[in-house]
Amino acid sequence: MPVESRPRRVTSVDVAREAGVSRTTVSYVLNATPHQKIPDGTRQRVLDAAARLGYAPSAAARALQSGRSDVVLYLLPDWPVGPAVTHTLVRLSTALAAHGYTLLAYPRAAGRPVADVWRSIEPAAVVSWEDLDPADVAAMRAAGVLVAVALLRGPGTAEGSLEVSQQRIGRMQAEHLAAAGHRRLGYADPDDPRVRGFAEPRLDGVRAACADLGLDEPVVRTVPPDTATAADAVRAWREAGVTAVCAYNDDVALAVLAGARAAGVDVPGGLAVVGVDDVPAAALAAPPLTTVTTDQEGIAEHIAALVVAGLDGTPPPPRLTSDVVRLVRRASA
Repeated sequence: MPVESRPRRVTSVDVAREAGVSRTTVSYVLNATPHQKIPDGTRQRVLDAAARLGYAPSAAARALQSGRSDVVLYLLPDWPVGPAVTHTLVRLSTALAAHGYTLLAYPRAAGRPVADVWRSIEPAAVVSWEDLDPADVAAMRAAGVLVAVALLRGPGTAEGSLEVSQQRIGRMQAEHLAAAGHRRLGYADPDDPRVRGFAEPRLDGVRAACADLGLDEPVVRTVPPDTATAADAVRAWREAGVTAVCAYNDDVALAVLAGARAAGVDVPGGLAVVGVDDVPAAALAAPPLTTVTTDQEGIAEHIAALVVAGLDGTPPPPRLTSDVVRLVRRASA
């Protein structure tokens, strides 16, 4: 397949030539510059010429005129990007668009240094779901770039941060199972090292709840997306007296359900299971999966409000409350 050469960008000079006016007149019309006496006919001629040529001012030109960029750089973490993160990304993009900002997502897994990325884009703000190097934060702030860290707060980012307690998520799982009468719990750990930053605090939450409730330490087993290995984990839990499992997330919980079927263990009669995230497949599982969900829409709107407040110099919104996390009760536990 032939590769086309890069097309030449239409400029305001082209529009001026097409409309038969000066470039200054084009600038006045397209930028709606106040206090300029441009005849209506001339104004319409410029607008028509711009439309015919498909002219759009560059982001750099818009930033030069307004004094700041309208781009918010979203550093996509090196995690498996499932429905929860995708939903938040869509909601955040929509919420920022309502304030005139464009969200640009960049995967950190691509390996390009963060400094190279933001300097090439010159965004108004950077949103990260992971801690950033303090030197990067300092450089961005020196360049007038707002830094907002979501979910995990790092050094130097306190005024533009959002924290959702992963320990609370694990505690909520364990407390629900204990309230249902389960006295020996297991924890289904993921086999993906990229999510340790979430899995470990969730397990800490399960452990803390067990300690507070007078239960033994949870029995931890790593459960990959493999039915045979999951079945081995289910058998090991049952031999250890485990009657209920807190899974790292719904994907791991679904693997536990598959393993229970393969091992001939009834859910929830022989083993109750609780996941995290409430992915679409959770409600369709057999049995439907009890899970802990986070208000992704609320989180997205909160991040957008943090960014807009920071850029406008207004007070940040109140911190999210614990209500952002809730249990969805279904038949698996």
